[in-house]
Order: sequence, then C-alpha cells, then structure tokens
Amino acid sequence: MTPCGFRRLLPQAAYPPAKSGNDDYNEALPDNFSVAAPNSLIFLTDQRLPNPSLLRAVGLFRQTESICSFAGRNRFPTSAGRRTLSGISARNAQSATAQNPSSKDSSNPALSFPCLDAQEAKSALLSARSLESGPEPSYTTGHHEQYRCQDPLLLDWGGVLPEFDVAYETWGQLNADKSNAILLHTGLSASSHAHSTEANPKPGWWEKFIGPDKPIDTNKYFVICTNVIGGCYGSTGPSSFDPSDGKRYATRFPILTIDDMVRAQFRLLDSLGIRKLYASVGSSMGGMQSLAAGVLFPERIEKIVSISGCARSHPYSIAMRHTQRQVLMMDPKWARGFYYDSVPPHSGMKLAREIATVTYRSGPEWEMRFGRKRADPSKQPALCADFLIETYLDHAGEKFCLEYDPNSLLYVSKAMDLFDLGHAHQVETKARRTEYETKIAQGGKDLNQSDIACSLTLPEKPYEEQPSVTASTPAMNQSVAGADAGSDAPPQDLVAGLAPLKKHPVLVMGVASDILFPAWQQREIAQTLRAGGNRTVQHVELGEDVSMFGHDTFLLDLKNIGGALQNFLQ
Repeated sequence: MTPCGFRRLLPQAAYPPAKSGNDDYNEALPDNFSVAAPNSLIFLTDQRLPNPSLLRAVGLFRQTESICSFAGRNRFPTSAGRRTLSGISARNAQSATAQNPSSKDSSNPALSFPCLDAQEAKSALLSARSLESGPEPSYTTGHHEQYRCQDPLLLDWGGVLPEFDVAYETWGQLNADKSNAILLHTGLSASSHAHSTEANPKPGWWEKFIGPDKPIDTNKYFVICTNVIGGCYGSTGPSSFDPSDGKRYATRFPILTIDDMVRAQFRLLDSLGIRKLYASVGSSMGGMQSLAAGVLFPERIEKIVSISGCARSHPYSIAMRHTQRQVLMMDPKWARGFYYDSVPPHSGMKLAREIATVTYRSGPEWEMRFGRKRADPSKQPALCADFLIETYLDHAGEKFCLEYDPNSLLYVSKAMDLFDLGHAHQVETKARRTEYETKIAQGGKDLNQSDIACSLTLPEKPYEEQPSVTASTPAMNQSVAGADAGSDAPPQDLVAGLAPLKKHPVLVMGVASDILFPAWQQREIAQTLRAGGNRTVQHVELGEDVSMFGHDTFLLDLKNIGGALQNFLQ
C-alpha cells in the first residue's frame, strides 16, 4: 500500500474552475470536483480520485512520493471520510475566528499553516481506508524467507516470546562445510532486504556493497541478513499477533535488548546448520549487534566488523532517541500503542524521523547542499517548511511516517539505549536471566505480569544539577582505572567486557563527521580491544576531508567503507 505523500493543501480560491479543453492542464477538472467556499478543503462528491497528474497540476497536493492508494486502487474517502474533511474545514474556520475574532479590524491577516492542514487531511484519508485492508499499512518490503522458532525465547528483562519469527534473506552459496557464512546486521529501521534477489528485485539498502566482486563478495561468501525481532518487516515485533490470545502485542510486547536480537539470530543459524560464521558484519545498530554477537558467541565467529557503532550507548544518542520516542508517544493517535485498528500516529512518526535525520547526516554536507537558501525567496517567510533544509527534513519525515511501525521504533530504539558491553552490566544481566530461568523452571507462568511490571514513577522534584557529584564522576569516555593508568586509557570495565574478543580479527570503522556515533566511540572500541591484548584490531577513521555524510556514510561511501571492508574480509 502506497503511503500518503501529501505536503500541502491550498485554499479553494487558488483552484481554477472546471473547464474542458483548458490548455494549461492535462485534462479538464471533472464535473464532480466541487469548489466550495474559500479556505476550506476541496473534496469530491463521489469516491473517485482524479488523475494524479491533474491534482499535481492544480496544486491540490504537492507529492513527495505518490497519491495515496486505497486497497490497491486510487480512491477517495467514503462519505464518512468526506464528512471528516468537511469537519476539518469547519474546525479550521472556527479556529481562525476564535483566534482572531475581529479579523476585519486586524492590522495583519492570520497566517496559514498548510503543513498542519496536510497532517489533518492525511488523518482523514487514513481513517477512510478500506475496511478490508485496515488503516494500518503493510510494512512488508517484498519476498523474504521466514524462520519460525517454536521454542520460547527468554529476554534479558524477563519477557518471554513463546514463539517467534525471523525474516531473512540470503545471497551466494553456502559451501560444503558451511564455513563461508557472513551474518549481516541491520540498522534500526532496516529490513532484511540488503540486496536485490530474483524473488524481490527491488534494490536493497546495501545494494552496491553486496554481490560478485563487491566488498561482500557473493562468489566467496554466503550472506545472511535478518530483520531484528522487535521490527516490523517480517520478524516478530509489537505489530505481530500474540499466540496466547490472537491479538496484536502492541505495548504488551516485552522490553528488548540488542543481545536478545542476537540470540534470535543465532537460533536461525542453528536451524541452517551453521555452527561458525566466517564474519559478523554490521553498521550503526548493526555494529552494536556485531560486537554483541562476538561477546555472546565468541567460539562461533571468526571475524568481526563494526562500522559507525559503539560498545555502549552514550548520553547524546540516548537523549536523541528519547526525544524521538517522546514526540511519537505524545501524538494522541499513538493511543499508548493500541492504534492498529485506527489511524496510526503518522504525525508523531514524521517528527521523530525529522529529529533522527538531523543526527544521521552532517553539518558540512548540509552547508554545501542547502546553505541558508529558502525554498522560494520571493514569498513571505512561513512557519511551516521554508528553508531548503526544512523542506528536506519535511520530506524525510513524510516519506518515512507510514513505512515503519511506530511501536517498533519505540522498542528497537530503547534496545539501543540499553546497550552496554561493560563487564558489570554483563554480570548483572546474567544474574537477572538466571533468576528468571529459575522461576520459569519452577512453573512461573505469571512471570510477565507479576515480576516485570514497570513501576517507574516520575521524580517528585525535577532534576537539579549537582556539581559536586558530576565533577567527581568520570565521563564515559574517560578511564575508571587506577591512578597508574593514563588519562587516555580505556575503562577497565569495558576492557573486561570485551575480553571474549581478544583473539578475533576485528575491523572498527568510524567517520569524523558522524554526530550520532562520534568517531571517539569507535576509537574507544579499538583502544579497549588493544588494551585487552587483541593484536589483530584494524581501526579506520574517515576524516571530513574524505567523507562528509555523517552517520549515513556507511550507506553511501562505497569506495572508503566498502574498500576497507573488502580488504579485511579477504
């Protein structure tokens, strides 16, 4: 189902009258294309949607992708949907009157907000979707393989998945002794579709990096990429159905960790008969998974690659993901996660993606691409998207808002926040898992409800700075070792946590223009591994003079990222 790409609705006064033979347009406006009072939203008197080219010509919608497709055909809302659109018009008019009751005496006219009108229109259109398909879009990205595990999976924070699915795709051929497999880990919102296949010819998210004689050479390697559990592209996640009652999990889905995702992946490897990977490769969140796989299953991996990742999440990235989750959960349509039979929180998702995009790309690139240019300097400045950089963010948010399940964004991003390969954290997790395993073995059927219910409450007083405490607490990129350790020495807790990787060849790559996973975090990984005795660590850092694409460099820089990866895997 094609997501809506509406960006702007214009006042009715801007629309030309219906007229056949008009040379300015591809076709005449249909007779049922009603023209109502100025400043209301235009709507049709039946369910047919005019030719998209016509709509573009008259300016009804400025598309980012395509006109909405309802149940696989161009449709316009039912009578209920038309009433909703009319209601929007009425509410807008009432709102304008309430805010400016004596507009005729005002020295300035009220501003228009086409960006808000577009969001309201999208909600109306989504609410009018076919009852057969439901309002929630399908997130599938095409054909993929499906592994179903019917053995329960205990999660790090006590939740249990009684069974689960892992969506995956493969490229290349597995050799006779099954020793040439590479497990490719994804970023936060990626599917298993890293490269095109015969069954799914759509280009994948790492299309140029995978294939014959490419950095990940399918003439040599058997490549496996999965959609993580918690996701929405075929693997079990919040939008999946709970086998216990046949209803969607929604926010009944248990809290996840990166380690949980990796354990599910290794269940898949077990089913394929792969006992040892030639390499574990990942970027961004995938870089976290790649390191976690090495720590959890060191005997089952030969080489490890972590690109633009970290060994533990740091405050800035946690703060940015928290902000994204907040704007999403504050969308009234989120409905505490139970929105699957209603309109999804597309406005919150759009804003969350805009915030994320700010962290994915870099200042140097944007300075060159956009500078301070406005979209249309001839027009008055607007409070909606006005500068080119604003229109870029608006497009990124609009394009994404119906392509990924909002609850998956919440759960997977939280798993990233919880990531920590420090020794103390691993010990705490192991103890907690042992406790839960014991309770399950004793028949603890009510574990989810009685033992892991969230009891978090807001503090009675707001947070206050405490200089005496913060000044004595070392930053996460500083050493917590004894006084004999140099100030640049890596934290001993992390050295102990990464000890299982002592004998593994490891490639760590970072990008100087990355603000989400700054280059010092990749340096920390390399220094920590070396401090633990690993003599086969390769660390590559791309300066801004080489790559200015920020965090997304791993998706774009085939020469530098791909070249180093290819050399390491040989």
